[in-house]
Amino acid sequence: MKKMLMSCAMLAFTGAALAAPEAAAPAAKSAQQNKMVTCNADAAGKKGDERKAFMKDCLSAKPAAPAATPQQNKMKTCNADAAGKKGEERKAFMKTCLSAAK
Repeated sequence: MKKMLMSCAMLAFTGAALAAPEAAAPAAKSAQQNKMVTCNADAAGKKGDERKAFMKDCLSAKPAAPAATPQQNKMKTCNADAAGKKGEERKAFMKTCLSAAK
């Protein structure tokens, strides 16, 4: 009897331990899953071949490149202005150019 109770207790504990990860919050959606949700919403009202073609184009589209930050723009401008300068002269110029308020 004791062995039977121990076995049942072990099974219950093991089952609870295995069920715990499933009870946890669902994992965040991947980028592809988010894209699927967006494309699916945009395809509302389309049917058949039209929907199929739209979904293919939508899901294969690459995201737009992020816009350059002001610091990146400043770096490009300073790099262009530093053309022809080398070594310490370039280093000093870049330091003053990048730290200047614009």
